[in-house]
Amino acid sequence: MLSSGRPAPGVALIDPVPLYREGLSALIRRTPGLRWLGSTGDLHAAVRLHERLRPDVLLIDSVLDPVGHLARLLVERDPTLLIIGLVRDAHSHANYVTSVLEAGVHGVVPRSAQPEQIVRVIAETCRSRGYVHPDLRPKERPTLTRREYEVLTLIADGLENQQVADELIVSVETVRTHVKGILRKLSARDRTHAVSLAYRSGLLIGTARTPGVE
Repeated sequence: MLSSGRPAPGVALIDPVPLYREGLSALIRRTPGLRWLGSTGDLHAAVRLHERLRPDVLLIDSVLDPVGHLARLLVERDPTLLIIGLVRDAHSHANYVTSVLEAGVHGVVPRSAQPEQIVRVIAETCRSRGYVHPDLRPKERPTLTRREYEVLTLIADGLENQQVADELIVSVETVRTHVKGILRKLSARDRTHAVSLAYRSGLLIGTARTPGVE
């Protein structure tokens, strides 16, 4: 799987679920070209685990490092360490992926990925020192008009069409027209789905920023 003549990379894991740790341990042990070093489910033991095992590759469950603080700390201590984020569904959006890559994570893969996909991500990260699983790669964001973005932001805040109209000082029919445009551009089923898609894609981050607006 990896270049011959080099020592097999040692792999360690930080994940709170014992069954997942056992499964990944078995996977790595039976994969030629990789060495299993150990794991912990305790976030506070992560630094000690790294110091004790000195892995080449460390996989971290995103629920234990949701903003990349642990990854940043470990990479600062050991610049040769390769960190792969195991991304939970709740974190599988552009904002999370961007933030952890900026923090020093080298690869990301859905935590629910098939075993062979996880092995592939480990191999590719070792080879190129960086890999983003296709399911987590940023998708092109739809472009909303400024007014559509304002309407979407207010919908995300829980306002109904009449309340949005009152806030923007427009007619409710105008708001409905903007909502239809938003649903069409986001390929959303309804208002709730539109908000969910907007957050997952990174289109909605907060009221202070207006990404993807023309």
